[in-house]
Amino acid sequence: MSDCVFCNIVAGKLPAQKVYEDDQLLAFPSIDPKAETHLLVIPKQHIENLNALTAEHAELMAHLMLTLPDIAAANGLTGYRIITNTGKESGQEVFHMHFHILGGATLPGFN
Repeated sequence: MSDCVFCNIVAGKLPAQKVYEDDQLLAFPSIDPKAETHLLVIPKQHIENLNALTAEHAELMAHLMLTLPDIAAANGLTGYRIITNTGKESGQEVFHMHFHILGGATLPGFN
């Protein structure tokens, strides 16, 4: 999508400090960090959010979930939080599915 900021990062039209890349995924630091370490992990394929997933995305999602711990470890994290927002009501601002890796200092807990 030509108006999607993350698609433009994947295409090299916008800069990003890549901390991980393979044929399916890209990871880079957030420009608005909410933790000491705040990385965004995106599929290179444009998928709006979790609600847009189909069975055809199963292998991609398995790869993404299995790669998240490796990205966290490569960036010095032993404990971390993974967050994804789905839909405007959840706070999703960029409508290209992405996962936040937060860590680096003790994060507040959820009860």
